Amino acid sequence: MNRKVLLVEPNYKNKYPPMGLMKLSTYHKMLGDDVTFYKGDLKQFIVEQVYEELLRKLFACVPEIDWTEHRACLLNYIQKGLKKNLDELEQVTDSAIAIENIKYYRTYYAKKQYLQNPKWDRICITTLFTFYWAQTIDTINFFKPLCKNVHEVKVGGIAASVVPDEIEKETGIKPFVGLLDKGGEFDADNKIIIDHLPLDYSILEEIDYVYPEHNGYYGYMTRGCVNKCPFCAVPKLEPNYCSYIPIRQQIETVTETFGARRNLLLLDNNVLASSDFDKIIDEIKACGFDGKTKYVEPNKYLLTIQGLRDGINDRGYIRSMIKQYQLLLSKQKDPATKDELYQKLKQHKLNNVYTARKDSILELADYFTPYFEPIYKNAPKTRYVDFNQGVDARILCKSPEKVKKLTEIPIRPLRIAFDNWKLREPYEKAVRLAAQYGIKDMSNYLLYNYEDDPVDLYHRLKLNVALCEELEVSIYSFPMKYHPIDDPDYFRNRFYIGENWNRKFIRAIQSVLNSTKGKIGRGKSFFNKAFGENEAEFYKLLYMPEALIVYRLHFEENGTTDKWWESFSSLSDKKRKIIDPIIHTNDFSNIESLTNDKEVLATLYYYTIHREDAEKEIHSHGENED
Repeated sequence: MNRKVLLVEPNYKNKYPPMGLMKLSTYHKMLGDDVTFYKGDLKQFIVEQVYEELLRKLFACVPEIDWTEHRACLLNYIQKGLKKNLDELEQVTDSAIAIENIKYYRTYYAKKQYLQNPKWDRICITTLFTFYWAQTIDTINFFKPLCKNVHEVKVGGIAASVVPDEIEKETGIKPFVGLLDKGGEFDADNKIIIDHLPLDYSILEEIDYVYPEHNGYYGYMTRGCVNKCPFCAVPKLEPNYCSYIPIRQQIETVTETFGARRNLLLLDNNVLASSDFDKIIDEIKACGFDGKTKYVEPNKYLLTIQGLRDGINDRGYIRSMIKQYQLLLSKQKDPATKDELYQKLKQHKLNNVYTARKDSILELADYFTPYFEPIYKNAPKTRYVDFNQGVDARILCKSPEKVKKLTEIPIRPLRIAFDNWKLREPYEKAVRLAAQYGIKDMSNYLLYNYEDDPVDLYHRLKLNVALCEELEVSIYSFPMKYHPIDDPDYFRNRFYIGENWNRKFIRAIQSVLNSTKGKIGRGKSFFNKAFGENEAEFYKLLYMPEALIVYRLHFEENGTTDKWWESFSSLSDKKRKIIDPIIHTNDFSNIESLTNDKEVLATLYYYTIHREDAEKEIHSHGENED
């Protein structure tokens, strides 16, 4: 018998779709299972499930009424049991059986009777970073009783592999650690290697959440890393280095089933270490990423129609089609045509995802096709390849032949990790080599808050700015704050502070990054303004009150910044020993309880200026803050 399988991603913000769940969807559909994907509010999931069950009962006993038109009233009654909702529904039908079903499912929901007879045969829950701990644990514990057999609750992903014992302790579920790369991990009677399966993009259509990066091909061509950096989780996640995983068939399957994607995003942790590196690049080129082949956005309307005809994911594609209809209406410049299309949709109840039916969509497929043709006559676009986890500067700087090979694909950006100042020599050589071979766009990761100190980060940022100017390249620096995701004292949050850092210095860096969306680009004048021309100015920034950093222009113009600096810099060494530890805590909620020194308190006053107060003052003066 086909199983009912639920795939769940906790409702945290995530840039990339959950690749593991997308592979599991492919796997279970290969086995003939009924797959559902969910990411959203936990309580709403239950309400929707109860509503769907009630809907089936209502259509069975009174099929002549379109119960989907009364969705809001039914949901309200299920959740709250309000008499006015029941009265309204009794006006819809005189069927005593229908009304009894409506009352039954209200009780069914209110008394949590759905827990007595769970509907799901298997529930797979992914995990991401451990600082989403509370949300992740709540999600696992919420869905666990919804599975018929607790042993069929499968938890995997990053957090599950990094701290499996902690997850088991708080949920009672023993998570799966590592990769599904051997076959038979979930079902002993088959040897399908789940990790090598193509992604099921259709499940992304089932949810409201839109991943910022959702329109690329995603995959791995290697697994693991030859390095064992102490700050890195890869040795736990991918303990064995695999030098080659073919990807061409995955890409071709995705293209044929879901339509072409523009870019290729590879999450390999150290592709340069592969003995099959040339083979990897050649395969990427053969997949249409050769720098010459352009991307033309496919007609998503026709893809959705085909998906419905093939029965790939009716739930997801009905939702997708409603978005297509909304797009169509938004593109109409002629009011008469727009009204005609709107009336056609309304007539067939296709203007709402909850009333739309698959048969109605397919019935009107040919009618709407000509209207979508001009929408999808798009100009060809350049495609790019992104080794998103970065490449190893220590290998790259010694391998001009690999740099040259990289130029055979449209790599953009080239990401090179620059984890500390000690790596300056190989890092700088790697950047120069890349520039020499014509790679002009780079976006490099800078780890901080580990064993470095603030000035280490400053020098790395400054070096990138200098290299940009000298080599006429673009290097976006991405400072990445270190979190010990497997440390019992810190893995549940982002509170860890490295031994050479403090909360104020961390906050100062983040305040600058917030205004630049986390990246520092080229431009010496901008860098000097943001971080300082020298170490002394950089340390001034670190000690500067947060509001004065965020709204720098405003406070510089009204003289507040100069007054703070005059007060701060005039403090004696003795008084600096009083104020520095206070500033380092970055807690200025009750400064009078921390010291009675008047000079120190006068300086601390500037740290009590709230960003909200600054915003009000700026808006009242009609100023623009860059």
